[in-house]
Amino acid sequence: MRIASAAFVFLTMLAFAPRVRAANELLSNAELSKGSENQPDDWQTQAWVNEPDAVTFNWTHPPNGGPGEAEVNAVKPNDARWWQQLELKPGWYYISAEIRTENVGAQNSGATISVMEDGIMSPEVKGNSNWTKVGMYMRVGPKGADVQVALRVGGFGSLNTGRAFFRNASVTSIAAPPPNAQPTYDLEKIRQAAQPVPIGKLYSLVLTYLLLFAIAYGGWRLFAIEPPKVNRAEARREAKKKAARR
Repeated sequence: MRIASAAFVFLTMLAFAPRVRAANELLSNAELSKGSENQPDDWQTQAWVNEPDAVTFNWTHPPNGGPGEAEVNAVKPNDARWWQQLELKPGWYYISAEIRTENVGAQNSGATISVMEDGIMSPEVKGNSNWTKVGMYMRVGPKGADVQVALRVGGFGSLNTGRAFFRNASVTSIAAPPPNAQPTYDLEKIRQAAQPVPIGKLYSLVLTYLLLFAIAYGGWRLFAIEPPKVNRAEARREAKKKAARR
């Protein structure tokens, strides 16, 4: 009786597991199961070299609408991806995907799931590989953030070639990363570091502007052209001469 009850509980958990994942999943059409022709719903394509002979994008899925796969084939060196826009609230997130590769170059950035910010990417998959799950942890600051999540071959300034297949992409909210989890990223700090920083402190900038103003004003006073002075006596004599001629 206990064995039968345990089996019933286990089967019930299996039945509800996809629903729990779907409820916490933030990507739309994360399983790549919906779409038409060669285009999965809610996903877009983009490439640094966006020409037919440089890159192709494909989508495969079972006829019954089951989980599908997104393919990026970088024929020429490229930074190419399927991507989706997300609006994230403050907190921690786990971002993951399963990746399989064919002839992805070993020198530059490989196949990853990435956030389109400076260097935010999962561990890379290169060469010829079987399905490999990769993931990363990312913190979003108190203001929240709009981000682009990408299934990607290559990277910014690190173009690569090869074919990669992606499935079961996922972005989920978590309380915090596990201890010693890697890689982890702080999106707020990364964006702050990317902002231009003024040279010097605020008071030094103010003093510099005041000094420049004083120099400009002094130069204007020094080199300003003064109108010629009028000799009134001479002017009266000239006026009398003109009156006499009349």
